[in-house]
Amino acid sequence: MGHQFCNIILTFSFAMLLVAFALAFIRIVKGPTARDRIVALDLVASITMGFILVYSVVINNAIYFDIVIVISLISFIGTVATSTYLKQK
Repeated sequence: MGHQFCNIILTFSFAMLLVAFALAFIRIVKGPTARDRIVALDLVASITMGFILVYSVVINNAIYFDIVIVISLISFIGTVATSTYLKQK
């Protein structure tokens, strides 16, 4: 019973992350301002990290946590750099 429940939760997690990714992608395409697109890109990076973390739980391997840390650092630096550029503009 416990193993089947974990599979349902992980499948549900993947489905919700996919829905969030689709909605963020729509915001990137339709975003009325550049600021909306920046926030949506940051959200896409966060959702990607969620996908990687859930996948690492599925395969029971913690090696992918390092990839998530690198993605979060690059996402943070990119968001700060883009925001600084738009602030000066």
